[in-house]
Amino acid sequence: MREYRIEKIDFTSVEYPEKLRNIPRPPRQLYYAGDISLLHKKCVGVVGARKYTVYGKNVAMMIGRRLAESGLPVVSGLALGIDAFSHEGALEADGKAVGVLGSGINRMGPERNRGLMMRSLRAGGVVISEYEPDEEARKATFPARNRIISGLSEAVVIVEAGLNSGSLITAKHAAEQGRTIYAVPGNINSQSSIGSNLLIRDGAVPLVVIEDLIRDMGGCHSDRGSQIPDLQGDELGIYRAVAERSGATCEELIAATGISPPLLNSLLTVMEIKGLIESYAGRIYITR
Repeated sequence: MREYRIEKIDFTSVEYPEKLRNIPRPPRQLYYAGDISLLHKKCVGVVGARKYTVYGKNVAMMIGRRLAESGLPVVSGLALGIDAFSHEGALEADGKAVGVLGSGINRMGPERNRGLMMRSLRAGGVVISEYEPDEEARKATFPARNRIISGLSEAVVIVEAGLNSGSLITAKHAAEQGRTIYAVPGNINSQSSIGSNLLIRDGAVPLVVIEDLIRDMGGCHSDRGSQIPDLQGDELGIYRAVAERSGATCEELIAATGISPPLLNSLLTVMEIKGLIESYAGRIYITR
């Protein structure tokens, strides 16, 4: 953090974001590094489980990427898993990210995400905390910072959440603050999606098409997410079969495409090298 000066604003400062003034238990002060003006823009919070699936990772990165392409900053807690992937997606698209910490800025953790925080700052983002720069995180500080994530956001997207996920605390704060809550539908047999699926049952907006979120937030529409890479022949058939199923097994691909197992395995290897697909737990997923 030697590259950046940590500044402080309090509740009476002109720079204090109006969105936070009106939430229950607003932070009395904020420490920040980076572009404080982002806190006054229309933002979207994207949070989820630390223990993620490949499906959750891909969705979080797609959401972050599309929000960035639409000019909407992404807010997250910079935690491991879904939070970090949403910022990764935003940075891939040259977007802006807002990181809300549960510790002082100098004590940012986990350590492996410190590099992501610095990349975000260099790209014009901002990192904030209500705690003094050298204050260590405590068990209670992470749930407390979740009210700031939702408070800064026009809407909050829960990508994956287990039954006891901290993301559900963010959703609870969002509901109290009158924010729109979106939840990404997940496999009903997956422990990583129980919480997010229950949010949908209880009234959250199911995020089935990312463009719906962009439109609701007033961002720039794009059909980029529905475009198919420039593929031909068997590779195109495989890509379409995987996309239609949001992930497919080799057996499903053989049945859908009629490609022989040896050729399919060869093509999947080539497509994975190209960065078009990923394999996880016996299933094949598209990467974008």
